[in-house]
Amino acid sequence: MTYQFDDLKNAYPEEWQAYIEHRFVRQLGDGSLAPDAFRHYLKQDYLFLIQFARAFALAAYKSATMSDLRQAKEGLQAILDTELDLHIRYCSEWGISEAELAELPEARATLAYTRYVLDTGNRGDLLDLHVALSPCMVGYGEIANWLNTRQETRRGEANPYDAWIEMYESDEFQEAMQSEIAWLNEQLADVSPKRFEQLGRIFRDATRLEIDFWEMGLNLSD
Repeated sequence: MTYQFDDLKNAYPEEWQAYIEHRFVRQLGDGSLAPDAFRHYLKQDYLFLIQFARAFALAAYKSATMSDLRQAKEGLQAILDTELDLHIRYCSEWGISEAELAELPEARATLAYTRYVLDTGNRGDLLDLHVALSPCMVGYGEIANWLNTRQETRRGEANPYDAWIEMYESDEFQEAMQSEIAWLNEQLADVSPKRFEQLGRIFRDATRLEIDFWEMGLNLSD
């Protein structure tokens, strides 16, 4: 049997739907999300990106081929040279200074998810790590696409969070998402049913931790 990334989502449809269609996401899409909830999310997402960069550094260490090594290097470089700077500027637009970001403590949901990803990558191989990252790397693109199918979603000046949707519906992010799916499909095609079950548990747990990350933003929890 040949597996693909969609098989991971299909194995845990309730968790995936709860993540993609979370109340935080719905409220972000229709513009009703409380500004303080979005600010709290933005702050923690900055801290998440730092750990995400570490995960790509770990991916480089785990890479057995030049192709995988280059992929990890490009991901790390994109976060350090582009995404963090963009995030800092976006936070500034929401009244969050770079100095404040530098002093932030990590919320428990941030700690739980990012350390789970790094621990999974340390204990396992490159595929384990990518599967743990996939709810973020693929999920955010799917969320933007899902929001654009909803009549309730407001765009442009009518929605203070429109720039967030624009970021993840962009050609650049959608191409990166499809590239990640293609890599996962290639790797999953060769795994045994037992190995797929192991990867499925990683995917399920990472998705649940992403749900907790939305809850953290929505409830302003630390």
